[in-house]
Amino acid sequence: MWITLFFLPKTILVVLGAFFFFRFFDIIKPFPARKFDTMLGGFGIMMDDVVSGIYANITMQIVSAHTILQMDFS
Repeated sequence: MWITLFFLPKTILVVLGAFFFFRFFDIIKPFPARKFDTMLGGFGIMMDDVVSGIYANITMQIVSAHTILQMDFS
């Protein structure tokens, strides 16, 4: 989750969205998370979560940028 929230605003909506996306990517395990998950030992388990966090962070960065661009400042 720390990786997911890196460089994101710490608001309730962002944290909830980040948690949702982190769990989503942790469950579906996109490449290369699935490859790490099949490794033996704790390193593979940890790297699986790191990859999920990176994917969730990228997704939240896109969602945050899109939301900011759609704001009406008039």
